[in-house]
Amino acid sequence: MLTGASSGRSLLWRHPAMAARLLCCVALGLLGVESADVGVTQTPRHEVTKVGQEVTLDCQPISGHQSLYWYRQTPGQGPEFLIYFNNGSPVDDSGMPKGRFSADMPNASFSILKIQTTEPRDSATYLCASSIGTVPQSHPLSVQKTSASPSGPSPSHPQQPFQAPPLSAQGLGLGFCCPQGRQEGNDERSH
Repeated sequence: MLTGASSGRSLLWRHPAMAARLLCCVALGLLGVESADVGVTQTPRHEVTKVGQEVTLDCQPISGHQSLYWYRQTPGQGPEFLIYFNNGSPVDDSGMPKGRFSADMPNASFSILKIQTTEPRDSATYLCASSIGTVPQSHPLSVQKTSASPSGPSPSHPQQPFQAPPLSAQGLGLGFCCPQGRQEGNDERSH
């Protein structure tokens, strides 16, 4: 820690702006730290866009993994399944919003999720996950789905626990900023 030669008091204590900058640098440095075995790679890590723009999210699964999954998680909610690929082919796209969302896996080492004409409701964390094997008729993350019957699962579709294959996932935050010129209070704020 930096200290003054004559007083023994911390320079950071006497200069709060310096302390704030140092804290910010340390926090940003820690946020950027990743282990050598990063697993799934997702880019960009953060995306802030204006309403009406196109967003492209990329995902590289772990080498050798055949299955790739995309999820979306909004604040306060569990992950919501979007689409599942196996060996590059879409297997289940039942969670994909129709129209503005699309996903592709042109080869075994790369997948793309695109959102056309973004809307504020698209603001979420988008998760990409990969696994070696497949999970028949299930998704490897616990996913919230609404049930048609308020009394619980039907006898023909009982809820059964399943053993998920080893899974590696990474998330990406997507947010929206105010349209240029619009001000809330005295400053522009992100949504």
